[in-house]
Amino acid sequence: MSTYAFLIRPTTDADWREVRDLRLEMIRDTPTAFAESLEEALSYDEAEWRMRGRRGASAHGIAIAAIAESGRWVGTMAGFVPDHDTGPLLVGVSVAPDFRGSKLGLTDALLAAVEDWARTEGDQLTLHVHEENSRARKTYERRGFVATGHTVPYNLDSSKNEIEMVKKL
Repeated sequence: MSTYAFLIRPTTDADWREVRDLRLEMIRDTPTAFAESLEEALSYDEAEWRMRGRRGASAHGIAIAAIAESGRWVGTMAGFVPDHDTGPLLVGVSVAPDFRGSKLGLTDALLAAVEDWARTEGDQLTLHVHEENSRARKTYERRGFVATGHTVPYNLDSSKNEIEMVKKL
C-alpha cells in the first residue's frame, strides 16, 4: 500500500537487518518508549532479529514498516493479542523524527493498518505509554485513544509507570 512518499508493508524474515537497525534507532531516539534497553537489543543475534521480522505474518499479530522512496525504513508499528481479555495490544511504535507530524500522514497510515488488523481480533485497541512520554500520549489522544486510569510498572524502572490507553474500533 503506498501513501505519499512511503510504502507500508508487513515485515518478513528477510528484513531482519532493517528490523534490527530501525529498532536500535528507535531505542536511541526514545529510550523509555520500549521494553528493552539499547544494551539488550545490541546483544541479540540474527535468529532473534529474523524472528522479529516474521511477526509481520504471525497468526494473531502484525508488524509493519514504513519505507521511504529512498529505501530508508522510517517507521514501524506492531500489534499482538496477549490474551482474550485484553484483546489487541499496540506495541513497537516509532516514526523517524523527520517523518513525524500530520503533514506526511505517516503515523496515521501506520495506525490505520494496525487498526484494520485489530478489528479482526477485537473491538478496541490497547497500548501502554511511559508516563513521561508526553509527546506520544498527545499523539495517541489526537488519534482517539483515552487513558483508562490503569497503569502498569515500567519494566526497565519499576519506580516509573506506563499509562494504559484504549481506542474503540
